[in-house]
Amino acid sequence: MTSKKIVLKFPKQLGDKPVIYKLVKDYNLEFNILKAVIMPDEEGLLVMELKGTADNYKNGIKYLESLGILIQPLSKDVTRDEEKCTHCGACVTICPTFAFIVDKKSTPARKIVFDDKKCIACELCIPACPLQAMELHF
Repeated sequence: MTSKKIVLKFPKQLGDKPVIYKLVKDYNLEFNILKAVIMPDEEGLLVMELKGTADNYKNGIKYLESLGILIQPLSKDVTRDEEKCTHCGACVTICPTFAFIVDKKSTPARKIVFDDKKCIACELCIPACPLQAMELHF
């Protein structure tokens, strides 16, 4: 079973097409939409978790790419600027998926570790960070 969080960027001509429906019907993939911005006559953005057998996942991604949809892993879009971060912990309490954890064994003590695989791009950490160390690049 393959399960990945990905970001899809749709060309504006696909905004009204049943693209995700075909992933379910033709490729037997499960999806969980984490974020969607789709407006008529504009490029669309969809952040989703896509799950299925390795072959179905691979073929579903090929189908999306054949339509001109840009696909990238979510982990490339949510980043932390390590130079700005002071490990104050403001992000730890606000994150609904526990993507931030306190590493009590780290040096310096109590370093905040960001696990981008748990991130769902909810953006709650961005305004919570007093030093604006978290960045979202869609």
